[in-house]
Amino acid sequence: MRAALSVVIPVLNAERALPGCLAALMEGLEAGLIRELVISDGGSSDATVQIAEEVGAVVVTGPASRGGQLRRGAEVAQGEWLLLLHADTQLAPGWTDAVIAHMQGQGAAYFRLAFASSALAGRFVAGWANLRARWFGLPYGDQGLLISRAQLEAIGGVPDQPLMEDVALARALRGQLHALPVIARTSAERYETEGWCRRGCRNLWTLARYLAGADPERLAQDYRRSDRRS
Repeated sequence: MRAALSVVIPVLNAERALPGCLAALMEGLEAGLIRELVISDGGSSDATVQIAEEVGAVVVTGPASRGGQLRRGAEVAQGEWLLLLHADTQLAPGWTDAVIAHMQGQGAAYFRLAFASSALAGRFVAGWANLRARWFGLPYGDQGLLISRAQLEAIGGVPDQPLMEDVALARALRGQLHALPVIARTSAERYETEGWCRRGCRNLWTLARYLAGADPERLAQDYRRSDRRS
């Protein structure tokens, strides 16, 4: 019987972060859980694609847009279950058992967020994100998304949008999301560069605008413009 899980990772110039993400996935390969790794590249100019090819990943390419990249990756993946994961996120040891247990049932799932930082602000931001996921059913994309192919197809697949694709997915899956008792530790680089408070407030403002109906393309343009000023 073929392994059931395809891991889909959108990337763009992720040569520094990707090796750590892949190393954390090794236990899934050793357990016979992972069928394939799909790397969806948005036009990297560094060694990202080379790293992906060296580990035997399926590589798909297209325009840089996280929603679009995830959608393209999911479309070529062969597994009955998909794990959508960011390149700068590392799953904690033991994640394989939690995923296998969840796959015996129904519904989509996400991991508990933590940041790769010892800063108190990092624990606060992660704590808020985990509460937001539990109370409002809106986990961050950094928390990963484990979902069956049938369920993803039932909601129309990953929305092809450059920003807030994780929120769009979570809203489509409202009432069907479950928290897994495993940490997904993500990079804190942008928070530490920009400032925890400033970055957190900007993310909340972007979320509020999206929920109020703002165009994701416009939000992405504003987001990139703000990043260049940081």
